[in-house]
Parts: sequence; C-alpha cells; structure tokens
Amino acid sequence: MAVNHPLRIALVCARYYPYMGGIETHVHEVSRRMSAAGHNITILTSDVSGKLPAEEHKNGVHIRRFQAYPSNMDLYYTPQIYDAVAKGGWDVVHEQGYHTFVAPIAMAAAKRANIPYVVTFHSGGHSSGLRNAIRRFQYELLRPLLKAAAQLIGVSEFEANLFSEKLRLPRERFKVIPNGSQLPQVTKVIPQMGEGPLILSVGRLERYKGHHRVIRALPTVLKTFPNALLRIAGSGPYEAELRGLVHQMNLDEHVGIGAVPPGERNAMAELMARASLVTLISDYEAHPVAVMEAVGLKRPVLVAHTSGLAELADRGLVASIPLNSDDVQLGEAIIAQLRNPFQPSAEIQFPTWEECTDDLLQVYADVVGVA
Repeated sequence: MAVNHPLRIALVCARYYPYMGGIETHVHEVSRRMSAAGHNITILTSDVSGKLPAEEHKNGVHIRRFQAYPSNMDLYYTPQIYDAVAKGGWDVVHEQGYHTFVAPIAMAAAKRANIPYVVTFHSGGHSSGLRNAIRRFQYELLRPLLKAAAQLIGVSEFEANLFSEKLRLPRERFKVIPNGSQLPQVTKVIPQMGEGPLILSVGRLERYKGHHRVIRALPTVLKTFPNALLRIAGSGPYEAELRGLVHQMNLDEHVGIGAVPPGERNAMAELMARASLVTLISDYEAHPVAVMEAVGLKRPVLVAHTSGLAELADRGLVASIPLNSDDVQLGEAIIAQLRNPFQPSAEIQFPTWEECTDDLLQVYADVVGVA
C-alpha cells in the first residue's frame, strides 16, 4: 500500500555497511526503497573502528556514524545516538535489532522526546554461553522500553511468538514482516574446470552458525563425491578455529573460507548460483536473509530443523535435518540433497524487499496517523 505523506524516518542499527550481516542487508535494501518512494531516510549507526566517514549519502540515504565503546566488544554502546534520535525531529524512529546497548539508548531517547518508535528484533544466536545465559535478564531490562514501542515487529512467526512469550506481551502487539529474498538474477553460470559439486555454508563465522558441523561432515560426503568442494562464505571471530579444523582434518584442498564483500551483490549471486547445495546448520536463526536469497535463486537449501529455520522447512521452502544429527548423518543428508535436490513448489510466493518496504511504510503511516 502506498504511503503518500513524506515521512522523516530514522533507522537505527548497531552496524551498517561496510559491515555485513542480515540486519545490515535488511536496512540497506529497505532504506533505499523508502528513499525512492519519496521519504527522508537517515541511518543512525555505530562505528567501532573510528575510521569510517562520520556522514555520507548513498542511494538517496543519509548515513550518520557515531563512535562506539568499547571497540573490542559487540555489546558496545554509542552515547551520541541519544541526541541524534531525541533532537532529530523525526516522524518515526525504527530500531533495527535489540542485541547491543544501541537499542535501549535509541528507544529511551525516542520515548523521552515523544517520538513514536518501532522495533524489529532481528534476533540471532550467540556463541558465548554467558551471553545466552543472561538473555532473560536482558529481556527484563528492555521490557519497559519495548512495551512502550508503537509497534513490535518479528521477521517470522517464530520470532514474534518467541518474544511475545519472553517479554510477556500480547501477541497482537507484534506484526510479522519477513525479510526479502532478492539477489541479482544470474543469467549464465560458468562452471569451474574439473570442479565437483559445490556446497556453500553461509553466515557469519561464529560457532553457533554451525560451519564446523559441515566441515566435520565433509569426509562422509567425499566418499561419494570425491571432488566435492565446500565454500564457507562469511567473516567473523571463529575463522581461525574453522581454518584449524580444516587443516587438522586434511581438508585444505576441499574447503575455502572467505567473505564476499557486502557491496558486491552480483558476486554473491554468482557464488550462490554455482552452488549445488546451500547449508545453514545453525543453532538459532529468526529469518536468515542468506537462506531466503538462496531460495530466491532456486538453490536447494539444507538447514537445521530449529528456531526460524524450522518454520522455513515446515513451509516447504527448504530441506531440514535435526540439529542434533551427528557428522555421518549430516554428511548423508548432504549426499541425499546432492543426488536429489529439494525444490520448493512453484506455487510458493517468496517475499520481496518491495513487499517488506511497503509493509514497513504502512506501519509507519499507521503509527504517525497519516495516509
């Protein structure tokens, strides 16, 4: 539904390009479409490095970056975002993600300034047992601010149901607006000479993402497909451990690890298009952008049957395997997919970034009270 009244919208996120990840991709895709629809869009974000431009304009979007502290932790805070939110004269503030101290700072500023604010959770797992253990305490601290939000948004039914329960808030307070699934279409895939089937494991290099599980399953796959290759596409703190595991298992010739630069959407599309199978054997995902992009490119996908991934499998979008499957079972599941790839029904409609943007703009219009 079109929103005819131009709005001044602040999208607040802990990180933004050139950093990469699901939230960053989401904000990038919707912000430029909102701008193209005639709205005034500003992204308020953090810069842990202190080396990125403090302000820049891209795709019709104004980006403002503020120094984050401490620089060596992902639970950083960005105090300058408070004034940027409170004194910005916004019609609506949209907090994207809840997992750092950026979120309560932005929500508190909007609440104090009587600016309506919207929150999308974009929840993910974490490799730290301590961080997972304190989640309940985190929910309790955030609950008053989240309760005061004009709209709460989950990217999947799973996420909306989960946070309704954890925060003890009525389910009707939550809307579900899924991520889009669009990468540039690849017209021709050029195979590599002598290349066997390519298995692509996607996601940030964190232990909970499960890349190590696919590495450990690879020897089973190689018994049937001796030329199979595994490409782990991502960056993050678990890279050294993954490389060590690859070397320990003598799989150096079969495994490549490295991120696709976030701005190179064509390169990511080409990599996915070459994949015989895309995997995400993760402990927790709400509605992973990379999986939806793979499905949109008609690539077969194998996921762990857990969290929001189970929802995608139950909808018939991807194949799944129990999270507690051992190395051999996972290897056999990969072999089965390489032999007989799962494909969603042609009747299933995939969500698009255009639909996601339109739904968000309608939320803003409803919150502000304009047409």
